[in-house]
Formats: sequence, C-alpha cells, structure tokens
Amino acid sequence: MRELFFIRDMAETNANTTLKRLRNRYRLVIVNDDTFEEVIKFRLSRLSVYVALSTIFVLMVGLTVALLVLTPLKYYIPGSSANSDSRRELQTLKIRTDSMEQALKYKDAYLDGLKKALGEGAVTIDTATLKIPGTDISND
Repeated sequence: MRELFFIRDMAETNANTTLKRLRNRYRLVIVNDDTFEEVIKFRLSRLSVYVALSTIFVLMVGLTVALLVLTPLKYYIPGSSANSDSRRELQTLKIRTDSMEQALKYKDAYLDGLKKALGEGAVTIDTATLKIPGTDISND
C-alpha cells in the first residue's frame, strides 16, 4: 500500500513541476545590432507561447476552411460534394456527345450511299454480257 501512495505522490509532484515550468517567466529582447539599443522586449512564459501558437493555428485552420467552404474555390477541390452537380452535367454532355457522334456516322454513311447511287465518285460499270437460258428475243 505504501508504494502505491509513493507513485501517486510522484505523479502529483511531476504535474506540479510541469505546471511550474510552464508558468516560469522568460524575457525576449530584440536588440539593434549596430547600436545595441533594445528595440522591443517581451515577458513570456511557455504557457503563453503555447496558447498564442495554438490560437494562431486554430484561427488559420478556421480561415482556410471558411475560405474553401464559402467561396467558389470549393469547385476546384477534387472529390468534393460541390462537384456532384458538375459530374451530372458532365455525364449528360458525354451522352449527348456520343449520340451526336453516332448520328454523324449514320449521316456520313447515308451520304456515301447517296453519292454512289447518283453516280458520283468511282463507280465501275459491268460490261460483260449475260446469257440467260430459255429466253429468245429474236422470235417476235
């Protein structure tokens, strides 16, 4: 039982020393190199630096998310839900394009057949005589 209390006491002292280290004050002085004049000085603690950096991080993340969600930049993010309408439009346009290509092929085939029927293009005429058995044209 005594060892258990000792471990608990050590944990409390570790927490106290960590908290004391976070609250220790430090001085940050920015000095002009040429004149050795103090330009600015700050009294900081580790805790205040941690809180300031955490706040800046949260604000930057919040501003970035707001910028992406509330502006048209969301359309440039791949896989976003804003692209579902664009995806539907793209599928509709693809279907229309495919049907127009098919119609163009049918029209080209029709025009080629029409040209052949009207005699345009290279048409070969068969000049061989046909002999049809059982018909005699000379007996009129």
